[in-house]
Amino acid sequence: MKSVYFDHAATTPVHPEVLEAMLPYFSEQFGNASSLHSYGQLAARAVEEARAQVAELINCDPREIIFTGSGTEADNFALKGIAEKLKSRGNHIITSSIEHHAVEMTCRYLEKRGFHVTYLPVDKDGLVHPEELKKALTDQTILVSVMHANNEVGTIQPIKELAQIAHERGVLFHTDAVQTVGSIPVDVKDLGVDLLSLSAHKFYGPKGVGALYMRKGVAIEPLIHGGGQERNLRAGTTNVPGIVGLGKAAELAKKELRERMEHNLNLRERLIKGLEERLSDYVLTGHRTLRLPGNVSICVQYIEGESMLLLLSAEGFACSSGSACTSGSLEPSHVLLSMGIDPQLAQGSLRITLGRENTVEDVDRFLEVLPKVVERLREMSPFKPRK
Repeated sequence: MKSVYFDHAATTPVHPEVLEAMLPYFSEQFGNASSLHSYGQLAARAVEEARAQVAELINCDPREIIFTGSGTEADNFALKGIAEKLKSRGNHIITSSIEHHAVEMTCRYLEKRGFHVTYLPVDKDGLVHPEELKKALTDQTILVSVMHANNEVGTIQPIKELAQIAHERGVLFHTDAVQTVGSIPVDVKDLGVDLLSLSAHKFYGPKGVGALYMRKGVAIEPLIHGGGQERNLRAGTTNVPGIVGLGKAAELAKKELRERMEHNLNLRERLIKGLEERLSDYVLTGHRTLRLPGNVSICVQYIEGESMLLLLSAEGFACSSGSACTSGSLEPSHVLLSMGIDPQLAQGSLRITLGRENTVEDVDRFLEVLPKVVERLREMSPFKPRK
């Protein structure tokens, strides 16, 4: 039985060319990028080349890229760093009610530190309405942070419009673009954002490395103190192999982006159409068209998502029931609840996220297996109405 990976929103396999680019920096080119000798200078040049590759992908100056250890660190850096830097100007931060926990829990932390946070509501499709942001802005607002696309339901937000509204009031705008960079076109100049977070392992790069884009002219307080790495903004010995991998993944993403998008979109539409024909009593969650090309998120009535995952895994399919970061939680997804989905229905969530190695045959076999899994679980469910 072929094993099929349908969880690309959680992580992606490292691209063979990315691995090939990284390997020398674990062995013969192992120098510390802060060292002045030839080993160090060779490593430093590799880091700067990667910085340029990432900048090219999102259309910014390489000097506006700060390497981090993850997308979560980049989110923390943006929110805590700006809050600390601008606290004399105000103590109000605005975010959405469906953010990844990397942003949500950072905001909860800042609330304990005396900051006031407004969590914008979303509609049934998971969209933030610009009018809600306009109403929430105050003279004390210093930062707005709204994710580019949701990691669970795939809805893509109107970031360009939201950033413009924030800037009209002189407020900085950050977006968590971990799910979008490398998956859809991301141009920081077009979006008009001041800060943007990304992570290598979401687009066929290695785990343990991310980046924060920070527009020239934006001032921030460091999150990690120590040495002078990353222009004194992020201390710690430079992760040369990881950064090289991020750079190569960015280069490949830029070259292959259109092909990847078309591939994932075709599989997505085939899957959605097949579900409409073969599955009953479920809802597609997230916006029907303003969604990530490879995201199919559903809630199935009368059953529990974790049980679906276990039976699908036994059939060779790796899927998820929402965010990988909260997969051990028994609580319904805060994203789905914020969208107005009934808590019982939200328990039956299933997220299928497609990638470059998936095939039409994978989708078709999944469409054969899933209805049987659902029917088996419904027969055991105390919630299913009996005739």
